[in-house]
Amino acid sequence: MSAKILSLAVAAALATAVSPARAQNATDLDEVTVTANRTAISVNDALVPVEVIDREAIERSQARDLPDLLRGRAGITIANQGGAGKLSTLFLRGAESDHVLVLIDGIRVGSPTSGLVSFQDLPLAMIERIEVVRGPRSSLYGADAIGGVIQIFTRRDREGLHMRGSATVGSHDYAQGTAGLGGRSGNAWFGLDTAYTNTEGFDACRGRGPDPSDPFDFGAGCFADEPDDDGYRNRSLSARAGIDATETLSLGVHALRAEGRNEYDGSFQNLSKITQQVIGANAQWQPSDVAAFKLVVGRNSDTSDNYKDSNPAGRFDTDRDSATVQGDFTFARDQMLTIGFDWLRDRVEGSTEYAETSRRNHAGFVQYQGRFGAHSFEASLRRDDNEQFDGHTTGSVAWGMGFGDGWRITAGYGTAFKAPTFNELYFPFFGNPDLKPEESKSWELGLARRGDAINWRIDAFDTRADNLIAYDAGIFLPNNIESARMRGAEVGMDTELAGWVVNASASFVDTENREGFFAGNKLPRRADHNARIDIDRDFGAVRLGLTGVAEGSRYDDVANSTRLGGYATFDLRAEYAFHPDWTLQARVANLFDRKYETVAWYNQPGREWFLTLRYAPQ
Repeated sequence: MSAKILSLAVAAALATAVSPARAQNATDLDEVTVTANRTAISVNDALVPVEVIDREAIERSQARDLPDLLRGRAGITIANQGGAGKLSTLFLRGAESDHVLVLIDGIRVGSPTSGLVSFQDLPLAMIERIEVVRGPRSSLYGADAIGGVIQIFTRRDREGLHMRGSATVGSHDYAQGTAGLGGRSGNAWFGLDTAYTNTEGFDACRGRGPDPSDPFDFGAGCFADEPDDDGYRNRSLSARAGIDATETLSLGVHALRAEGRNEYDGSFQNLSKITQQVIGANAQWQPSDVAAFKLVVGRNSDTSDNYKDSNPAGRFDTDRDSATVQGDFTFARDQMLTIGFDWLRDRVEGSTEYAETSRRNHAGFVQYQGRFGAHSFEASLRRDDNEQFDGHTTGSVAWGMGFGDGWRITAGYGTAFKAPTFNELYFPFFGNPDLKPEESKSWELGLARRGDAINWRIDAFDTRADNLIAYDAGIFLPNNIESARMRGAEVGMDTELAGWVVNASASFVDTENREGFFAGNKLPRRADHNARIDIDRDFGAVRLGLTGVAEGSRYDDVANSTRLGGYATFDLRAEYAFHPDWTLQARVANLFDRKYETVAWYNQPGREWFLTLRYAPQ
């Protein structure tokens, strides 16, 4: 069923692509500013694929959390272990889930122990904009950016004082409340947002424990007999403030804290209390049109207290401190040189005694961006010096050319790397301190066209990763013994057809394990193709919308012995602005009650409904 629906979604996108309708409401890419190059440029000028999801799109989607918002987008596969608040891992362009760098307001986030980012715990109510940058960016951002970079920016407010709030109820006793206040007066601005989410959830895992009558039966899935509802609660707060101290100097501070309580099924643990916190400060100084300087400092804290039936079962407490100094020099028209330095320190505490509990990384990077008529060019080089693995150098080059009538071609090459995690290096009786960084080389070719009726883009890529870390039966420890290849293509477009605004994308990814016992197998938990289509239209005070997501089959294990079938879901949305400041929204998710799994043995929600009352004075 999913393959047929996927074909229909792609066919619909292609049919729309040749429509003569004028996309009057399509995004003006010249006005959308992104930071894929660590400098502010328009999406249209970026030489790498960038997708921007702004606040309007977040609210229009009525997504309940970040994995829900990102699901099915070009190049992205989400693997979720049982609904809201459960572990959700993100694969970008087939790369590993810890091969994606995530930044919040310029601060690097993620767990130094697992290498993962808790996407499921980051509150959408606090987010102003998300930028998804596809392709290797280690030459600018350092470790982890093999598949790409996801940048999250918290809320910002306009002139004057603004209040906002929302209340949502839905299936599985879902309830959420949000409230915010912010604004700007003269040279100063501030903002404060809070949110509370609670759901009783459903039975996350259909697995079972061992059969006492069979000594060779060890159970399945989560290896526990816990057929109960697994709830989730999240309390979050975001605060920020800033001032334009002079005409050339601006200062800002920001903080985001999310506290979660997550119930799940497991034989050793079945409850986690988590805290995600990001605190940062920045200064921007532009003494002239030629030079601009930026300083960003921050700390990301990731804490997890784990329990089994209310009994303590382990604690992980990690901090990631970072600082960046960057200078941008415009030495001629359309010619910019960027020079910067990064400092990073990871620290680990908790109930597990690691052989090492901290490490530092220093890095310097340089980037050139230039335009010569129809041609654009960029090149970057970075050197990381790490306490654990000494030095590592990465680089990238990209070129683009516009050749009339909105057409543009781009090409690029980049290297990237992934630093080993503390678990891989120092976990008792498991870590291997001699591990080297995982490395990758990527090629990319893109073709795009911007027109009056339609904007579209297609990108093809080929990534080869070496020194991948896997368990080595010869030494009974993790080791750099594997390599992999990820190649594919992404298609994206937006247009307007008979008053309906259409955004559609499709991805095709071929992954291969290239060494070891499982050579020739596909990498686990990546769908080999996916598509998403969003259709919206305003009818005065009423807006209607539909989101369709389809994903192909995937394997759940490296042996490719457990296959998960493809699926397709459709969400219906409606909203009614019954007052200039008040909007009532309704959403039916998974309209046809499709049963599917993205991780073996872990259930996904069936048909759900949500009703939201939103207050946002104009």
